[in-house]
Amino acid sequence: MARKQGCVQGGDHVIVTGGSSGIGFAIAQKCISRGAVVSLLARGEERLSAAAEELRAAGGEVHFRAVDVTVTEDVAQAVKDLEAQAGPCQLLVSSAGQARPGRFLELTDDVFRSMMDVDYFGTLWAVRAVAPGMVERGRGTIVTIASTAGLAGVFGYTAYGSAKFAVRGFTEALRMELAPHGVQVTGVFPPDVDTPQLAEENSWKPVETSAITGAIKPLKPQAVADGVMRGLDRGRPLVFLDNTSRILATWGGAMGPLLRRFMDGKVRSAQRTSGTGRS
Repeated sequence: MARKQGCVQGGDHVIVTGGSSGIGFAIAQKCISRGAVVSLLARGEERLSAAAEELRAAGGEVHFRAVDVTVTEDVAQAVKDLEAQAGPCQLLVSSAGQARPGRFLELTDDVFRSMMDVDYFGTLWAVRAVAPGMVERGRGTIVTIASTAGLAGVFGYTAYGSAKFAVRGFTEALRMELAPHGVQVTGVFPPDVDTPQLAEENSWKPVETSAITGAIKPLKPQAVADGVMRGLDRGRPLVFLDNTSRILATWGGAMGPLLRRFMDGKVRSAQRTSGTGRS
């Protein structure tokens, strides 16, 4: 029987960036439950070691490397080492990311550079490390974790949203280029997810951003992982985890005026309440 494209099978080597916590770790758990060999990449050695031990306790074969995904040479070397240990990468999940909201006039240049370095280039370097081998073998799957903030502009996300829009554009173009070579590319657009990263992000959110996004109940990482695996099993090029993201992706252009009116109203109301608007 021909292999079903996109699904994870026993013995497959799965590499997950940002795999020590949050969405990346939850996806790693799902892959371990299917018998895959999992390799984790993240910056913190201690958290990586703890994540690996938890996955091994569930019966999985796990490898890891502490690496900064913004450094292309380091990512390439880490992937090379891991493939030498565990075999060619069948599935890459690029989950490493960072969100730093703030008002445009108050954000420093470094924040804009950091968002692009981590969210966009961190995705790009990981893909660059595995894509040539996948094309040569004629199979493989690449998953990028974008965001609902990559579907519509939101107050407070001039830095983060721009990086996720870049991930979205990269993913869509990459899918067309790699599909003829038997490589599947899937973009995931989660809303807020209940992770340590979200707690950090919330500490920086302007009141206007909180007014727009505050009514959205964060998803659990495990729910995101379930949705990602379903999408892969079905060969989906795009995965949406909630109705808001689906609506924005399907009707965002047509709903633009209504959406802007809604968000502008939320911003004005928040500014009146907090006294942050123009006097």
